[in-house]
Amino acid sequence: FGGLWEAAVRSTKRLLIRVIGTHVFTFEEFTTVLTRIEAVLNSRPLTPASTDPHDLECLTPGHFLIGQPLLAVPPRSGPEPVRNLSDRWKLMNQCHRAFWRRWSSEYLTTLQNRPKWTEGVPNLSIDDMVVVIDNQSP
Repeated sequence: FGGLWEAAVRSTKRLLIRVIGTHVFTFEEFTTVLTRIEAVLNSRPLTPASTDPHDLECLTPGHFLIGQPLLAVPPRSGPEPVRNLSDRWKLMNQCHRAFWRRWSSEYLTTLQNRPKWTEGVPNLSIDDMVVVIDNQSP
C-alpha cells in the first residue's frame, strides 16, 4: 500500500540531491527553494483531466490544501543586476527550474503507461488524455 508513496519520496530525494548538489544555502534560501519545490510536488495531477473541453483543470494535492491549484511553474529567467544577493536569488531560481525540468520529465512520464513495445496500441483519438509539453515552461 505504501510502495507508491515511498517511490515518490525516493524520487523526490534523488532529484533534490542531484539539483542542489554541493550548493551551500543559508536557512532562508534553503527554505525558499524547498517551499517552491513543495509547490511543484503539490501541483502534480492526481486524476486524469476531465473530458469536458472547457474544464482544463485536473485534481491536484493543492486542491486539498488550499481549495485551488497551486501555481508552481518557475519564473522565466531574465537579465538581473550582478550583485551578491541577486547571484543567490539566481542560484535558488536555477535549482527550482532544474528540479521542475527534471521532475516534469521524469515523474510525469511515469503517469503514462504505454506498453507499445509489447502489444499494439491504437492511434490517438478524440477524448484521449495527452500530456502537452510547453517549450516556454522551464
